[in-house]
Amino acid sequence: MMTKEQYISYWINTAAQDWDAVETLFAAGLYTHCLFWAHLALEKLAKAHWVKNHEDNIPPKVHNIVWLLEESEVDLGKEMMAFLANLNEFQLTSRYPDYLGKMYHICTRDFTVSIVENAKEIRTCLLKMLQ
Repeated sequence: MMTKEQYISYWINTAAQDWDAVETLFAAGLYTHCLFWAHLALEKLAKAHWVKNHEDNIPPKVHNIVWLLEESEVDLGKEMMAFLANLNEFQLTSRYPDYLGKMYHICTRDFTVSIVENAKEIRTCLLKMLQ
């Protein structure tokens, strides 16, 4: 059985691997996929916070970053939380073909740069809070 610290490390380490995927997918011009993985990386950091702030070591099987952080009493401020609410859309819309076609048109390089930069800032904040 893993300790609480090991569970937290698991979520941090897999989030780091996912962030590597973000950078690789961006470089390859796969912007919709890049944003899906950016969401996933931040979701895993939110789950690390959930484990840190709850007795149970297994976070709920949800993908809503805002909900996970609110349940963990992590407050990043209104602006960052609003950004995360929008980022939640990328984990959902990129899973379904009828939305995916629309996303390919929205997720230009410039659009993706902006989202990834904001996600990177939040990633840094969440990691600092876990130290």
